[in-house]
Amino acid sequence: MVDLENHFRACCEENDLTIKLSFDMPEGYETANGTFDPVVNTLFINMARLRAMPDYEQLFYLYHELRHAIQYSHPERFSELVAKSRIYAVMYDGVCYKLADGIWKKCRFDGSEEYFTEMYLGQPYERDANEFASEKVKAIFGDFEELC
Repeated sequence: MVDLENHFRACCEENDLTIKLSFDMPEGYETANGTFDPVVNTLFINMARLRAMPDYEQLFYLYHELRHAIQYSHPERFSELVAKSRIYAVMYDGVCYKLADGIWKKCRFDGSEEYFTEMYLGQPYERDANEFASEKVKAIFGDFEELC
């Protein structure tokens, strides 16, 4: 099994991050692989879900969430589009959030899961996090089909 905590510490050092790591998912995120919440400055990893995944996939989700932590902690390192988009979240089920004054404001839109999946994956900060995680994992495991 891959040592997620070691990769977490190394990435935090490389990117000047001072965040916490928790394996206890916040309420409402029990089915997520992970999430980063800038309000509590914590990266949450769902080991109950990741435990059954191959090492490369576990690392992908860790690095994906670490990228979000970098986006929130150092928005000046990113394009204006990524920096602006990071305060909005559209989830697969139509639940949406906006971070305003340190509070996540929540609403819900109607539509199909397919529509919201497309919206979720198209968010600039999500695309950036996926690219970052893929590159990190490829650097460790090499370039193979599952990561393309």
